[in-house]
Amino acid sequence: MLLSSGSTRKASLYTSFLQLGEAFLRHEKLERVKTPKETFFSRPLYLQLLASAMVVLPVLVQAPWVRLYPYSACLFTLCLLSLGILIGEIWDEKLSPAGPLLIGVSGSWFCGCLFWGWLREYPIWHLPVESLALPIALIGLRTRWRVGAAFYLACLLGTALTDLMMLLTGVMVQWPLVVNAPLSEAPKLLYEAANQLLDPLSIALLLSAAVLIMLIARAMRLKASLDAYLRETWMVASSALTTTLLIDGLFLITALIQPQLSGLI
Repeated sequence: MLLSSGSTRKASLYTSFLQLGEAFLRHEKLERVKTPKETFFSRPLYLQLLASAMVVLPVLVQAPWVRLYPYSACLFTLCLLSLGILIGEIWDEKLSPAGPLLIGVSGSWFCGCLFWGWLREYPIWHLPVESLALPIALIGLRTRWRVGAAFYLACLLGTALTDLMMLLTGVMVQWPLVVNAPLSEAPKLLYEAANQLLDPLSIALLLSAAVLIMLIARAMRLKASLDAYLRETWMVASSALTTTLLIDGLFLITALIQPQLSGLI
C-alpha cells in the first residue's frame, strides 16, 4: 500500500510538471506572436536615419526633377508605391518597416509633384494639394501600413507650420514673384524675401515655431519609448518632423548665402 501510494504521488507530481511545462511553452509561443521581431530598420538609430533620408530625398531629387520634367516625376510615384508594397508583402520580415515607409513617401512625393509641377506659383494651393492623401493616411493609421501614414502626416504637419510662418512673416506674398521671375532675377528676389525674416518679429515667430516642433517631436519620442507596439510609428513621425525643421532652416540659410542653389528657383 505504501509503495502504491508513493508511486501514485510520483506519477501525480510528474503529471503536474508536464502540465506546467506545457503551460510555459504555450505562454512563450504566445509572447513570441505578440512581440514584433526586431529587424535592421526597426532599430531606433537606423529607423530614424531612414525616415530623415526620406524627407531629404524630395529636396535633393524631386525639386529639380519636377521643375524640368513634371510628368515623369509624377509617374515615379508608381515606382515608390510598387516598391513599398513589394517590400511590405514579400520581405516584410527582413526590411520592416521600410515597405510601409516607402508608401508614405509615395504619398508625399505625388502631392509635391502636383503642386511644384503645375501650381507652384499659387502658394494658397500648397497645403490643400499636399493634403490630398490625408484621408488615406488617416485610414492607414489603423492598418499595418501605419508607419507610412505617420511619415506622411508628420511631413504634412511640418508643411502646415512652414506655410503658416510664411504667411505670418509676409514671405508668402513674395512667393509668386520669385518662382515666376527669370533665372537672372530670381536669386535676388529670393534673397530679399529671405532677408525679411531677419527682423525681430519674424525671428520671434520662427523661433516659436521651431520650439513648438521640437516639443511635439519630443512628445512623439516619449510615446515611442512607452508604447512598444507603436514604437516604430512614433519614431518615424518624430524623425520626419524634426528633419522638416532642419530642412527649412537649411533652406533659409541657402536663400541668404547662395539663393541660386535653392530648390525653389
